[in-house]
Amino acid sequence: MSRPAPVLPGATIGIVGGGQLGRMLALEARRMAYRVVVLDPQEDAPGAQVADEHIAAPLGDLDAARELARRSDVVTLEWENADAAVLRELEGRVPLRPGPQVLEVAQHRLREKETARRLGLPTPKFAPVRSAEELERALGEIGTPAVLKTVRGGYDGRGQAVIRRPEEAEAARATLSALEPELILEEWIDFRLEVSAICARTDAGEIATYPIGENIHREGILDASRIPAPISPALAAEARGMGEALAEGLGVVGLLAVEIFVGKDDRLFFNEIAPRPHNSGHYTWEACAVSQFEQHLRAVCALPLGRPEQLRPAAMVNLLGEDIGNGEGLPALPEALAEGAVSLHLYGKREARPRRKMGHLTALAEDSAEALALARRARQILTRRG
Repeated sequence: MSRPAPVLPGATIGIVGGGQLGRMLALEARRMAYRVVVLDPQEDAPGAQVADEHIAAPLGDLDAARELARRSDVVTLEWENADAAVLRELEGRVPLRPGPQVLEVAQHRLREKETARRLGLPTPKFAPVRSAEELERALGEIGTPAVLKTVRGGYDGRGQAVIRRPEEAEAARATLSALEPELILEEWIDFRLEVSAICARTDAGEIATYPIGENIHREGILDASRIPAPISPALAAEARGMGEALAEGLGVVGLLAVEIFVGKDDRLFFNEIAPRPHNSGHYTWEACAVSQFEQHLRAVCALPLGRPEQLRPAAMVNLLGEDIGNGEGLPALPEALAEGAVSLHLYGKREARPRRKMGHLTALAEDSAEALALARRARQILTRRG
């Protein structure tokens, strides 16, 4: 397949969304001498703080989308749940990478599972649920425990409920149906860990995949990642193959993060995708030859992909609003950074809220277990009260 014309430094990259991922994309783009324009409704959005230009408008504003297209040579996204009408408007005016066909799958949990199954990947049992009757029928096929989810809009543990006994089903359906009428029931997977495969793909079909990492959650939110994951080389190769099959099958241009359950019997099950830089890939900035943010930009700009080799074992821990507030005036920061090869990233969010991601720490060590312990120790010091 021939390579499209590259978008070279000096050109303008548009980013839909100005959160922390948009901020880190913009920082890498600026380092490579690209100009950046961010579309985000928040006046002091993290991405807007470091961009060349900021269009302060709702993400669903069609006029703002047209203005973003007018100012940009190529457009990408930091968030897969962007408005479909805006995506179509952008695609008709400027190269949009990844394209709407990828985002329409990523925005819809049922389409995600159907796509994975069509591509031959192992998935949990699942069934669509639009009524009490369909839920009863699905529970009869899948059994309990099971997980009922909205097909749209859920993230970081939101938009889902565990059904442990059939008598809990109707209350869960009523609660979730108030958020989104279309639901999906999924088999409960008794997994020993979750891993992610982060793949980059260009329009010419070149694919590069980062080492497989383990993800550790706290109350439904990613708490930490350690890379490489403590799994066998054979399992890592299988997980990598699942990620690359999805990247190729969906025709992704940019990054695709694929979350995968590792069962207690070492069987792998597809969980979900995110066609953008991913929280579990933040470690790449310090630990890899090319960061996930630069790799995404290379793919979006039709440049050759970098080698995603890992230079040192690493771990990343998130910093939430309840941990550090907005990150300003942390008296224990010198002590935390004195722990060793630890790096601090703060996102510039002015308002701290519980469960809101405000920053992260990355640690490097001789193995990923040691790196995880180091990152957690630094966070414990940083968040110490009094």
